[in-house]
Amino acid sequence: CGQCVQVCPVEAIHLADLADGYGLGVPYIDARAQACDFSCDGLQCVLACPTGALTHSLNYPSQTRMGFARVARPDTCLAVQGKGFKGQARGADYRGKLRFDEVDRWNPIPVADHPYDLELCDLCVRQCPIEIRIAQCADGKPPSGDQNQCPPRHAIRLQPVGDGKAMLPVIEDGCVGCGVCEMICPVEETVIVIDLDKTADTLSA
Repeated sequence: CGQCVQVCPVEAIHLADLADGYGLGVPYIDARAQACDFSCDGLQCVLACPTGALTHSLNYPSQTRMGFARVARPDTCLAVQGKGFKGQARGADYRGKLRFDEVDRWNPIPVADHPYDLELCDLCVRQCPIEIRIAQCADGKPPSGDQNQCPPRHAIRLQPVGDGKAMLPVIEDGCVGCGVCEMICPVEETVIVIDLDKTADTLSA
């Protein structure tokens, strides 16, 4: 029906065509093109769904399970190489959007309009919506003033490797598969990918 497509503030949701491999009309997210960053806070896609295809028992981002992130190409990761990042994460022509609280609490802006200057690249952790919420809650400022928005578990962290400043992204069981880490990664091909057929709940199954 496309209700979820219409309400998504970052336009992350699309309806599959025959060539997409999901089934005609099935809603899907191509995280590399545009991930779900939970800009809406209230899971508007779930609220808009009239059929129950999106589970109505979900109320908060940390409860969702869209997939699970995987560090697919660690050797190309800038953090693993001990390198920083400066500039636009995906280049000037990239059209994806994220909500940057320090710029505009309510409205997503183009990633291309938010350049970085990082001594060590940590974009996958820095922009993770779960980690952002954990930091906000630790500062006593939960999203929308709602303590229920505080995730109970971490989603991603950087782990030291070797003797230098190199760091390896490690996916934690609080990952919900939103895909922001895949989307924001400045390396081509992306270091982190989302496995849509796995979640934190099924990895050990």
